[in-house]
Amino acid sequence: MAAQTRALVAARWLADAVKNKRVGPNLRILDSSWYLPIMQRNPKAEFKQTHIPGASFFDIDDCSDKSSEFDHMLPTEGEFADYVGNLGIGNNTHVVVYDTSDFGSFSAPRVWWMFRVFGHNSVSVLDGGFKNWLNEGHPVTKQYSKPERADFKATFDKSWVKTYEDVLNNIKTKEFQLVDARVSGRFRGVEPETRENIEPGHIPGSINMPFPIFMDSTSGLELPVEELKKVFQQAGVDMQKPFWITCGSGVTACHIALAAHLCGHPGVCLYDGSWGEWFVKAAPEHVISEGKGKQPR
Repeated sequence: MAAQTRALVAARWLADAVKNKRVGPNLRILDSSWYLPIMQRNPKAEFKQTHIPGASFFDIDDCSDKSSEFDHMLPTEGEFADYVGNLGIGNNTHVVVYDTSDFGSFSAPRVWWMFRVFGHNSVSVLDGGFKNWLNEGHPVTKQYSKPERADFKATFDKSWVKTYEDVLNNIKTKEFQLVDARVSGRFRGVEPETRENIEPGHIPGSINMPFPIFMDSTSGLELPVEELKKVFQQAGVDMQKPFWITCGSGVTACHIALAAHLCGHPGVCLYDGSWGEWFVKAAPEHVISEGKGKQPR
């Protein structure tokens, strides 16, 4: 049972579970790969070609608020419950999420965080993702059988999700630290953003922790806890004080939440709209950039 509460599980542990046919109503594996358009990868097509045996595909864009103008904002409780129920996940299911990123993990921590914000703590990220799974020589397949539907009850913790207004207010109050997971060039405003009509830059007062720094660059494995603590310290994040997280659209920010959780700080809050929303709504003086920033209308 201890495995059910671990935020990370090792490839060897999961391979053993697959081999011993433990994948089923009590253990579900999700390929939650998602890529930016500029990456030119089709995760659904890749899943059809190869995945971990017994895995199902979790589509971040599909399991989202379709009425929002911003990318993959969180769905409602009912939408999330229906979506994961269709993947054979009930409230007693241990869920293991992974993705096929070259980093080791890219989008999997977002899905880990989604389960937790909807009240399901029995969820783990596969350490090192599909990259490490292949490196260790574990089996893959193209075969897929749809799981039998399960009943899932979601309980949304809205205190974990912050809005544009919350973040705007925090510029004045400085009640929370705000940590941004985008790569340094986008944060500073010197490399282009990944979405059209959005210029790079950052929210005033925010701290940059590019998401790859939490993983070993060769293996893709998460850094040991003591090293993670040092990474936070070096970035200037005081882990004794509350902090919120952001990125381009609320995906890679969840790497910060996962690392904080591993360091004993669960429940880090996410600005779900992230930079995609901020740039559209913010006044030009609230877009800090070494590049052209946001021009006054």
